[in-house]
Amino acid sequence: MSDLRLCRGPEVTVNKQDGGDPAVTKLLTAIKAGSGAPDLMQAEYQKIPTLVSANALTDISKDVDPTVKNDFPASVWNSVTLGSAALYAVPQDSGPMEFYYRADLFAKYGLSVPTTWDEYAATAKKLHAADPKAYLGTFSASDAGWFTGLTQQAGASWWGVDGNSWSVAINSDASRKVASYWGGLVASGDIDNKPMYTPAWNAALNNGTQAGWISAIWAPSVLVGNAASTAGKWKMAPLPQWDPAKPATGNWGGSSIAVTSQSKHAAEAAKFATWMNTDPTATKALAQVMGVYPASTSAQKTALTSPPAFFSNQADFYAVAAKVAATAAPFTYGPNVNVAFSAYNDQFGKAAEAKSQQGFLDALTSMQNTTVADMKNTGFTVK
Repeated sequence: MSDLRLCRGPEVTVNKQDGGDPAVTKLLTAIKAGSGAPDLMQAEYQKIPTLVSANALTDISKDVDPTVKNDFPASVWNSVTLGSAALYAVPQDSGPMEFYYRADLFAKYGLSVPTTWDEYAATAKKLHAADPKAYLGTFSASDAGWFTGLTQQAGASWWGVDGNSWSVAINSDASRKVASYWGGLVASGDIDNKPMYTPAWNAALNNGTQAGWISAIWAPSVLVGNAASTAGKWKMAPLPQWDPAKPATGNWGGSSIAVTSQSKHAAEAAKFATWMNTDPTATKALAQVMGVYPASTSAQKTALTSPPAFFSNQADFYAVAAKVAATAAPFTYGPNVNVAFSAYNDQFGKAAEAKSQQGFLDALTSMQNTTVADMKNTGFTVK
């Protein structure tokens, strides 16, 4: 945020503090204590329901011009409103998911870029048959946000809120379709089952035995650090689709700027948050200086005009990304995402290790039951 002091913004003085998970913990502690909260904080979309449930955020709907909504995809706006008339934050960045692949290996093995999930499965089988050590991707049982984004693409929304009541639909038909699909790929052996971000996975990215990666817009920064020698060999494409006539994607990551309930300058804070995430100069600084992929649809087209250096061979990288981001499906997080994600790591970890398709479906059911039980035990009304 300090870099944005170079921008010409509203007449508001902002002092920066550390963010991330520690900031959320500190905020919740301050709310319980009755004092000590900052005016503004960066909040991941998945953390907003938790903060709202703790009365930690201010509804800034009266302080933000209603037309601001038009500069963001409906799915992102839903994340900061929870589908209500309230507005708990201004979107800052998003993590639309795409398919990343080694173009050189696709050429070597005569593979076509899959545009549907059926084609993805067929391509995975063809690659693994040509080289038993090579995989088109992996199912990572340690990355719940990744799986959440894939179910979002399929039409799932794991939580819903209606007044003071919550609903939980982790075990929905859409989620089960995704779980069964990946469980089948893992059971067949056509897709790997090693977790991401491990030494073994990094090695596979470097030696070409991981020829693809279902990831998000921030993937280039990971590849730079984990597989620098493969620069210029990768390309990005939209996710394979369940229904090509209705293109969709999910989000893996993303955050917003929220005004806390203890702020004595809520209107000014909301003004700054809006400027920071919609003003062309500010969003350009966020994108080019701080490495943020802006949630603002106009900023996606103007703030990022050159591809990441790692993808210098794909001039249309950000043009493709903007089209993908616009198709993100709506998704609502709940107040106990941490519990659901922990259950994912535990249950899907066992299913992936066992390479059991039925185990994937059972894991989803267990996630549902664990999440609902925790909400009820915490005092939420779940219908």
